[in-house]
Amino acid sequence: MKTKHISYSSSRRPSLLRKAVTLVGMVALAAVALMFSAVLLVVILVVVVFGGAFLWWKTRAVRRQFREMHAQMQQMQEAAAHEPQAFRGEVYEGEVIEGVAVRVSEIDVRRDR
Repeated sequence: MKTKHISYSSSRRPSLLRKAVTLVGMVALAAVALMFSAVLLVVILVVVVFGGAFLWWKTRAVRRQFREMHAQMQQMQEAAAHEPQAFRGEVYEGEVIEGVAVRVSEIDVRRDR
């Protein structure tokens, strides 16, 4: 594979005018890129703000439920703190197997047709 090197010979160097036009073009291109990136940043920020506001508005009922549940749990903890220390659990009916499972007898309520 051959590699070509572009080089200017001493007789074909770019002129000062060509260098100036290239510099102005590069500065203009950088300015345009900066403008587009600033516009893109603003668009992204607007989408994020409106998306966050939308989610905040749509989840307000869920947040209210969480606050109510939290208040109920605190009341239950305060009530449990006033119970006697000997008993603080639920009552299970049925047969306890190895202290882990509860067997509950179920009644078959299907109708004969």
